[in-house]
Order: sequence, then structure tokens, then C-alpha cells
Amino acid sequence: MINVEKLYYSYTKDNIFAVKDLSFQVKEGEVFGFLGPSGAGKSTTQGILTGLLPMQQGKADVAGFDMKKPPREMFNRIGVSFEQSNVYEKLTARENLDFYKKLFDVPTLDSLELLKLAGLDHVADKKAGTFSKGMKHRLTFIRSMINNPEVWFLDEPTTGLDPAIASQIKDIIKDRHKEGRTIFLTTHNMFIADELCDRVGFIIDGVLKLIDSPRNLKLQYGEKFVDVEYRLDESTKKETLSIVKEEDRHRLNEIINTREIELMHTKEATLEEIFIKVTGRGLV
Repeated sequence: MINVEKLYYSYTKDNIFAVKDLSFQVKEGEVFGFLGPSGAGKSTTQGILTGLLPMQQGKADVAGFDMKKPPREMFNRIGVSFEQSNVYEKLTARENLDFYKKLFDVPTLDSLELLKLAGLDHVADKKAGTFSKGMKHRLTFIRSMINNPEVWFLDEPTTGLDPAIASQIKDIIKDRHKEGRTIFLTTHNMFIADELCDRVGFIIDGVLKLIDSPRNLKLQYGEKFVDVEYRLDESTKKETLSIVKEEDRHRLNEIINTREIELMHTKEATLEEIFIKVTGRGLV
């Protein structure tokens, strides 16, 4: 659904590139995570793929449309949720959605049903200017769904949301994934990416370092450990043991066979730890 070949973009139109030599593909029905810190080139790439920024060098197509000259028809088939909310504050939540519907030439979803989905139906007829930052973010998010897009671009979809609302947003994304939507997710939140994405790409300074599934990355770059807590002399002891090193495996068997186990769970490298290991950079 998305194909990118040797993409370059410079805001200053010189040899200082925000993205450089970028190549990747996103399959139909896939959730693809584009991961990196602020300024890495995530939003620039999304801007090009959604027609907000013009093509400069390279090739890109979205849902079969050439992004050098994206036709109006393409915008009926994509949805974009921005990190920064950009709602009309003098309009109500319902009016924001009803106004946005008029921009499309395809059937749209019911405004009130979308507001219910995001837990905003109780403020459907209140002006968006009275909303909290999180409420505006949710309104921006559901607005991106209104044309039932085939390709859905999400830029930091859970930023600034409390855990309960963030979980609700993630559930909506998972449901659309099950329906076969293609989702391009840009984020610096590795936990969100790990939970939602089929594959992820690590980008630093405009350069794509690698692409793989979260599971494969953990298998390739992560070390495997077990945390075990057990009773000893009326107290609780804790050890962290490798399940790869032979001496640690023998020690784990010894504890299991001779002690009363209270807690035991495996530890795996997080995507953030792997990102730092691969790129040499953190996510800030």
C-alpha cells in the first residue's frame, strides 16, 4: 500500500536533508511503526506521504497513487491524525466532524458514533475551545477516521492522554487493524509500537537504520533473563539469571528444585533498549 524509494527532503533546499535515501514498503493490512526521537524525520516522511509536503527527490506511492502529483481521489482513501490538535475551537465537537465530512466524495461515518467511540458523546454539542488538550487530541484522532480510510496515518496517537484513554485509543487502532486497514504509525513511544506494530523501522537523523518485527528484533538483539524470587530462611531472595549461560541455567534448576518459588518471570529487551543498542542514540 505504501512504497518509498530513495526519498530525500531538504527544508532549506540544499544538502542538509531531513530525510535521506529512505526506502521501505508497507504491506496492505499492516501496522508499520516509524520510530525515532524528535527531529529524526518521522513527521517529514509522513508529510510527504500524505501530500502535505511536496516530493523533491526519490519516488513514493500511497494506495497506488504517485505522490509527485497526488490526485484528489487519493485523499478520499487516506486518513491523517496529527500529533498537534488542529480543531475549530468555535465549533462544537459534532460541528467539527460534520464540517470535515463535506471535504470528501465518499460515504462518511456517523459523527455521533465516532464521538461515542472516543468517549466524547457527552460533549458533542459543546464548543471545542472549552476542551482539554486530551479531548482535542481525541477529536483530531476520530476526525481522521471519518472517511473510513484504507490507509491511516497516525502521528503520536496517544500523546498527552491518560492511561485509560490511551488504552481506548489503542483498542480502536487494533480493531481497525483487524478490519484490514493499513496503518502508518509514527512515534517515539516504544511501548506503543511494541504493542501495536507488525513491523517497525528505526530512523535517526533522517536515515532508516533497520526494519523488522518487534519479536525478531528482541530475538536478534535482546538477552534472555529470568527474575526469580524464592523463600530462604524466612525471607525473600531475588536473583536474575541468564537462560543462555549454562551456569545460570544450572543455578535456576537448583532454585526450582530446592526452594519455595514465590515469583518467576522472563525478562526481554525492550524496543527502546534495542533502539539505543542499534542506533547509539536515545529517544529524547
